[in-house]
Amino acid sequence: MRFLLYAFFVVLGLVAPICVARAQGPATSDSLAGFAAYFGTHESPEPSGPALTLDEAERIALAANPEIAVAARRVVVAEAHVPVAGALDDPTVMYRGWGVPFSQPWNFNDAQNMFSIGQTFPGAGKRALRTSVAESDVDVAKAQLDEVRLEVQVRVRKAFDDLLLAQDELRIHDQHVGIARQAIEAARIKYAVGKVSQQDILKAQVTLTALEEHMIRFDRDSDLARAQLNILLGRDPNAPLAIHGQYAVLTALPDAQKLEEIAFQSRPDLVAAREAAERSHKEQALAKKAYLPDFTVSGGYMIMPSSQNFRNAYMVEGSMNLPWLNHGKHNAEIAEATARATEQDEELAELRNSAFGQIQEGLVEAQSAQKFARLYHDQLLPQAEATLESSVIAYENDKTDFLDLLDSQMMVIDVDLAWVQSVADFDRRLADLELATGAPLDPQQTTPEAKP
Repeated sequence: MRFLLYAFFVVLGLVAPICVARAQGPATSDSLAGFAAYFGTHESPEPSGPALTLDEAERIALAANPEIAVAARRVVVAEAHVPVAGALDDPTVMYRGWGVPFSQPWNFNDAQNMFSIGQTFPGAGKRALRTSVAESDVDVAKAQLDEVRLEVQVRVRKAFDDLLLAQDELRIHDQHVGIARQAIEAARIKYAVGKVSQQDILKAQVTLTALEEHMIRFDRDSDLARAQLNILLGRDPNAPLAIHGQYAVLTALPDAQKLEEIAFQSRPDLVAAREAAERSHKEQALAKKAYLPDFTVSGGYMIMPSSQNFRNAYMVEGSMNLPWLNHGKHNAEIAEATARATEQDEELAELRNSAFGQIQEGLVEAQSAQKFARLYHDQLLPQAEATLESSVIAYENDKTDFLDLLDSQMMVIDVDLAWVQSVADFDRRLADLELATGAPLDPQQTTPEAKP
């Protein structure tokens, strides 16, 4: 950028000697006088509060995002079901009138009146397995909550990068439009004294028009990114929002094997799939417990008929179901649970394979974006600035024309924009890679500073 500023200061330096002859120039040059003034610099809206960093935006999103709130409620629901799953069935109360005579259906004194209370107890291990299945549901819900949080964080990071990129593009636009306005003024004065052709003037106009087209697109991108980020933060999409931050270009990305190891332990959807597979195996074990009978125990008080010597008595009763006589049903339940467990195991294997494929794809994309960012910073930017410096020197010594100078300036503009776009793209690719891995990567950075 320093060569760019220097270049057009030289151009302005060439204007001063020409101003002496300006009064004698053609009057038609006055029609160009207001052209440069038509293109103003971009004016950013005043922020309503302090600018947010990426960490602050992520904290707000984790606390206020509606999707996370819904997933968190699912965890609460699953936790509330745990005590229910292992609880005993309701006790039962019974009254029985035994031996009431038909001739005197109201005569309960000559009948046995029995009052009892009973409780059913599931077979050994059934309650513990039901509780364990419910606890697995909690683990699955928590893993799904972590998955939603990770997805929201990645989306926040991408929206943050998009907004940061739009701000940088507008900043570059403002820098270059100011310089281009100086250039067109210099060309207008030279045209007035016949030093440049009308083609040079038209070329300068096209240059400014292209910059104006850039500003429309950058404004659109900025508004879209701001609305998306506001939505993720649980705010009104139209709310004012200011951010500040920088992009990250890591010195080296981890290899695929290391990322796969991290993903297998940390990726929330893999964790959820493992918990779901474990849950299905517990349900399979519970289905096999169906052949263990359930027992019902009752105890009660009896009032014997008035003719008996002992009218007060008690009763004890025990019963059990006979699952062996219903083996068709229980065998089908076991087969269904076994099939479900096998399905969950296969889904886990498929998801693991898909996750590793996403990691490899994300790693390739991140590596490519990183190479582009370094190419622009280490080679193309210096080369473009050197070309512009050479064009300025040649133009100062009347060895090149104004169109070459404009082309050199546009080359620097394009490379400037491509540089910030490449580092923003790398940051987005890095976010995708962290989503595929399920954990943040090493934050150690050696970030080439963005051009001011």
